[in-house]
Amino acid sequence: MATYERSVRVAAPFEEVWEFHSDESGLVALTPEWMNLEIESVVGPDGESDPGVLEAGAEIRSSVRPLNVGPRQDWVSKITEREESGGSAYFVDVMAEGPFPEWEHTHMFYADGEETIIRDRVRYEFPFGALGRAVGPFGVVGFEPFFRYRHRRTKELLE
Repeated sequence: MATYERSVRVAAPFEEVWEFHSDESGLVALTPEWMNLEIESVVGPDGESDPGVLEAGAEIRSSVRPLNVGPRQDWVSKITEREESGGSAYFVDVMAEGPFPEWEHTHMFYADGEETIIRDRVRYEFPFGALGRAVGPFGVVGFEPFFRYRHRRTKELLE
């Protein structure tokens, strides 16, 4: 699988940044409008609808329609891991259904004094088998503007 990584420093306390990323409202706030994101349901690991925190085992059913072109694309994410300890935290969401055959997004957070470092790592595979694998390293062309937007928006909302 190909890998994309990007980091940003946010002038906001770790606890505030971690909390912001702990439920679906953070996802909505950080998704560009041109993606036309719709959250259809959020279910906690115990089957509870709309849990307050996206714990390991939670599932987010959503759809996107980038630039209003083509049909809506379903995107089902499952939180597979979530841990916080001593000024660092992370969670992993894996695409269970969607446009990518493989998608694993690790969101990492590190306290650094009164600031927080956010690191995103996405391991992915494009569709179309060998052709998708061949062009996978060029995913940065699409991912970079998307994650640049997410990080800029995080700073706008939390700093």
